[in-house]
Amino acid sequence: MTIRLPSNHAAITAPLVTYNTVFPGIPIGRSLLDGRAFHLSPVLTPAAVLPSTNSLALGGLGSGKSTTAKTRIHRETLHHNHQTVVIDSFGEDNTGEWAPLTRSLGGRVIEAGSFTLNPCSELFPPEVREQLIRSLIATVEPGALNHQATHALQHALNHPKATDLNGLVDALVRPEAGRWPATKLTEWGEGAAIALSRYTEGSLQGLFDGPDAGLPETDLPILSFDLSRLDRNSPAIPALMAAISCWAEHVWLRQSTAVHRHLVLEEAWQILLSPATSQLIQRLLKNSRKAGLSLDVIMHTLSDLGDGRAQDLARLCEVAHIGRLGPEEAAHVGALLGLPAWAVEKIPTLDPGQAVWKVGPDHVDIIQTVLDDEEIRLTDTSSRRRRAQKALVQATTVGHTATVAAPETDSDDHQGEEPPASVEQEANSPDSQENWNWNMPPNVIDIRHHHVLQAALAGRCGEAAELAAIGEREDITAHGINSDQAVSWLATRARVADLCGSPDQAIQLRATVARIGKDVEWFENTSNGTEPEWHRGSQPEPTTRDLPEPAAPKHRRLWPYAAVIAALTIAAAGVWQTAEDEHHTQERREQAAPYKGRSGAELHIDGVTADVRARWAQDGKNVILQLVAPGEVGAKYLRIDAAGQSAIGEWKTGHPVPPELVLPVNDPHAEVTVRVSIGGNTWKEGSRATSQTVRLSPTGAAFDADTGKTLPPDDPIF
Repeated sequence: MTIRLPSNHAAITAPLVTYNTVFPGIPIGRSLLDGRAFHLSPVLTPAAVLPSTNSLALGGLGSGKSTTAKTRIHRETLHHNHQTVVIDSFGEDNTGEWAPLTRSLGGRVIEAGSFTLNPCSELFPPEVREQLIRSLIATVEPGALNHQATHALQHALNHPKATDLNGLVDALVRPEAGRWPATKLTEWGEGAAIALSRYTEGSLQGLFDGPDAGLPETDLPILSFDLSRLDRNSPAIPALMAAISCWAEHVWLRQSTAVHRHLVLEEAWQILLSPATSQLIQRLLKNSRKAGLSLDVIMHTLSDLGDGRAQDLARLCEVAHIGRLGPEEAAHVGALLGLPAWAVEKIPTLDPGQAVWKVGPDHVDIIQTVLDDEEIRLTDTSSRRRRAQKALVQATTVGHTATVAAPETDSDDHQGEEPPASVEQEANSPDSQENWNWNMPPNVIDIRHHHVLQAALAGRCGEAAELAAIGEREDITAHGINSDQAVSWLATRARVADLCGSPDQAIQLRATVARIGKDVEWFENTSNGTEPEWHRGSQPEPTTRDLPEPAAPKHRRLWPYAAVIAALTIAAAGVWQTAEDEHHTQERREQAAPYKGRSGAELHIDGVTADVRARWAQDGKNVILQLVAPGEVGAKYLRIDAAGQSAIGEWKTGHPVPPELVLPVNDPHAEVTVRVSIGGNTWKEGSRATSQTVRLSPTGAAFDADTGKTLPPDDPIF
């Protein structure tokens, strides 16, 4: 059972969504709705759930779409030995942004201008050579190809000299007579020859002609075609993309021995807006499944492509992750992809690395991509911006230091001492950090949790939720998904829910902590976390007269104050915990009174009557779930999903064997949620069965999880 829970105030107003789907494959990040780890390798997902493995990544500048795409390729290569070809047209410092990742995986970066692709290679089938040459001509001279020019081109491609682009141009300029006289063939082929001369003698020279013209190797784990040095408005980009796409389709895919391949299109709008290349990509998209290929399309928005192509692209990509976009573009993307309203509203507020993911027809989640240190280094595309910011900080620091002179003094008592610094200056001083030699308890003086709880105590629940979401994102980025710092925010959000009158939400948040494998009580009852216990009670706002005058410290260290705070925290925690323990004891007594240890509901799905049942073990450590359809000859498919596990019924001697799950439980008094899928009158093999989500309580009650309506009880014999 998994209840998707909000991570900030915007999501609090959205309806709760229940999911049980768990996808196989590489780890990507963590759900911001319920804290679960999110895994996905489309090629490993059953075709009934995910018909296509193509993906679409959207998002504004700095949203993290390319970082997520690079992380996925990095992990698929290391974990599953996938192969990848990248068309990379963006980067900084005169290199493509995929170059560091490519080199780290033992691949090759092919830079525009330093390599020569031969469009006349015999490795291309004859019809592909003609199609590719036509694309190159159409890129620079769209009107050069009429019926006569097409015949002249076909005639020239059959000439023995047409083994490279220079030879093809010669065959067009000085053709040999065939069915038509040489004079007519020369006249007809003049426009095509002029267009191709742009690649042999003009501004595009060196891309497709030369003595070393050939094709790249096909056995490397990753190849990156780096077009970042080219002018973005140059016809060289769509021309190269056309050549690379043809090579990938007709050479790489046929010679590659990898279990699966990826073609990554960075800044894909440049490809799809070009008539010379859009048809090639559309064909690859449609044939990707039988070719063992995933197209990973990365771009800013869909609206730049126009309605027709945008809708076709969205329809052919079963996996989409959408980073931060403006409200208008978010609404447009949501309509094309069929996103729920709560997800569309969330898109404009996403932080870098966060995205709304849609997998298949109906799975929608909000995922925070999580990187390790190596991946952060390999996927970094903002080094230039950070260098500029660092230079500004250094310049500001130098200027400030130059204007502050040391005070003169005649007293021997102050000789050798530095001028006093404020607490803020001292905390941010590099020298003080280097000289810090006392191991403080983690985040003892972290007051972010204090601000959150004070806002909740004052009735500002929206502000408290927003502050908690910001703090959680910061600690996830700094320390990782399952770090103590990140998990402690779940405890804080549970406290906020209690204070704001949402006890059910608080229970689910604490259950999430338990599912992650952490001790809920440790986070809520000790000072060794990130939430000081003296935030439990209401405190008056400090006033100026309550604060002592600042004095110059002799040593720049805060540890004595931190130690005092820690001691007070521990003392206050003990007092509060005693009261809370008594409260929990009373709650346990109230829960135990109606406890029966079993529950069940009668369901009518797709013409089939079935009973879903739950029975809790006497030791309270697990619960057994069953789906029973006694005597139902119309039942063709039975399945139950709960807590990320699934069970499917089997048919023996014509009768269904009930699917069964045994799940561990942390609290035997808590409800379990199970999704029931039944195939009956309308179900066909390979199709999605009709489902219903049910909440089963150990008190014997059962409810529809979507409507909250009480369900009729099952046959009590169990």
